[in-house]
Amino acid sequence: MSNNPYSVLLVDDDQDVLDSYSYLMNISSIKSKAINDPTQALQYVSPEWAGVVILDMYMPQMHGLELLRMIKNVDERIPVIVITGHGDIPMAVDAVKQGACEFLEKPINPAELVTLVKQQLETRSCQVELQLQAEKSISSSLMGKSAHMAQIRKLVAQYALLDTHVVVYGESGTGRHSVARLIKDMMSKSEETEYSSLVLSATTTTDSIDNAIDKQQSYLLVLENLPELPEDRQRHLAQSLLARERSGKKNLRVVTIFDSEPEKYITRNQLLPELYYLLNQGELHVPPLRQRPDDIVTIFHYFLKLSCKKLSIPLPNVDSSYLTLLRGYRWPGNIRELRNVAELYAIGIVKLTGKERIYSQSESQLPLNDLIDDFEKQLIEDALFLYSGRVNDVANHLHIPRKKLYLRMKKHKIEKDNYKSR
Repeated sequence: MSNNPYSVLLVDDDQDVLDSYSYLMNISSIKSKAINDPTQALQYVSPEWAGVVILDMYMPQMHGLELLRMIKNVDERIPVIVITGHGDIPMAVDAVKQGACEFLEKPINPAELVTLVKQQLETRSCQVELQLQAEKSISSSLMGKSAHMAQIRKLVAQYALLDTHVVVYGESGTGRHSVARLIKDMMSKSEETEYSSLVLSATTTTDSIDNAIDKQQSYLLVLENLPELPEDRQRHLAQSLLARERSGKKNLRVVTIFDSEPEKYITRNQLLPELYYLLNQGELHVPPLRQRPDDIVTIFHYFLKLSCKKLSIPLPNVDSSYLTLLRGYRWPGNIRELRNVAELYAIGIVKLTGKERIYSQSESQLPLNDLIDDFEKQLIEDALFLYSGRVNDVANHLHIPRKKLYLRMKKHKIEKDNYKSR
């Protein structure tokens, strides 16, 4: 929750006006904070603040429109009531276009102002409460204690409560689809929301696009591989989505997933700028696991506990040196790879430490060649598990040529497809 105890922030350079507003709020039992220097206002606003700003347009230190833009950058849903002088209606209209919830002309009708403030406070309080509930629910799905994950949880909670299209980008295995599903699950709709996806390619037709976006029920559509879609069909998609917006249809939310920064695809002429800016009404970057090492141990323990629960086996002890190795690993497969390692650990296969399966006494009495073969097979299988069946990575990990690895796999009847990520 916000540390700001005030319900209303009063911003005006005229101290007499501030005193008048403060008295009005006080007799209306509304706790307010008066600020005569607009440059100090931002320290009192935050996404968790359930309050309203009353803002004068003309102030020598900073114009009201500039402060309005800065407040909206903190949280676009913070209600801002703009106070204007007589004859400044065009400026007030401009302020509303930039996010102000309402404008009032001087001289102010006190009863009208109090009524408007109470209405906006009720709306804002509901928004903040819904967001806090969403963040609490999301924290169990998007694990991690890093600043990256805290910001992602906050953004997911915000986007879920808005009727906006969202762009999600990051490497494979980072949890991009989990983010899309969470947005769907947290969408504040009165009716059941469906989830569908469309993987685009050079062969995707306009009919396929129309079928995907033209549905009657409330739904969230996930678009993948958008840069693979030819330019004419990207233009058709943009025109169709724009036509829906102009017709007032609100039942469709689009989450578009990219492998890296979308601007790169625009630079390479693989993505129409007009389509991107239509889809990018909110943007969320899911960083790779190597950039948030503080989350690795938390996520490992989560999947380890989950695996043990599914298998109805005791939770094993985890050596601190092993956790240190996990933190220092690069995780090219991101969370998907870490999950595989945790699942293997649950059944006694330790990865990344050089320790392999312990042989029983009966196994150790086998001929040396058999023991060597078994050990070699185990090393290859473990590496395939670790790298989700990617033979190039396995060959590098084991320091042998790829051709030699294939021969060893053939000898032990190992199929790489059996080790690909689920």
